[in-house]
Amino acid sequence: MKQIAATILLIVWLPLLAAAQDSDHSKGHGYFYVAPGVATEWENAPTLHFGGGGEVFFTKHVGVGAEAGYLEQFKDFRNLGTLSINLVARLRSETRDNKFDPFVTGGYTHFFRAGTPNGGNFGGGVNYWFSNHFGLRFEVRDNARGSRTLHHFVGFRIGLTFR
Repeated sequence: MKQIAATILLIVWLPLLAAAQDSDHSKGHGYFYVAPGVATEWENAPTLHFGGGGEVFFTKHVGVGAEAGYLEQFKDFRNLGTLSINLVARLRSETRDNKFDPFVTGGYTHFFRAGTPNGGNFGGGVNYWFSNHFGLRFEVRDNARGSRTLHHFVGFRIGLTFR
C-alpha cells in the first residue's frame, strides 16, 4: 500500500515540479486585504472581513492558496474567524500586459467561534502590479456555511499584494 501511495505521489508531483522550473512567471505571492460586505446569516447586516494569505503556483496558471481572516458584523458585534485552503487559476493570457493578473479561486473554509463549522468559498478578481514586487488586489469573495440553510458572507476586497 505504501508503494502505491508513493507511486501516485511521484506521478502527481513530478510534472508539477518540472513545470515550476519555468522562470518567466512568479512562483507565488502574499497579500493582505480588507473587505466590506454583507452576511445573509445576520439579516444582510454590514460586515468587515480582513486578513491575509498567500498563493503558490505550480504552473503559469494553476496553484494553491491559504489564508486566515477575521469577519466582524457591526450590528450586534458578532464575529467569526476564517481559515481557507483554495485552488487558484490565473486567467492572464501571454499577450496581455503583465501588470494585470486576473484570477478565480475556490475551496474549503473553516469557520471559528460559532462551533467549528465547515464551509466553502469562491471568488475572483485581479492583481494589478505596480512593480515586480508590489501591487493592489481587487476581489469579490463569497464564504458560505450551513447544513440545512446556506449562509453567505460576501465581501468586496481591496488589498496589497507582494512577491
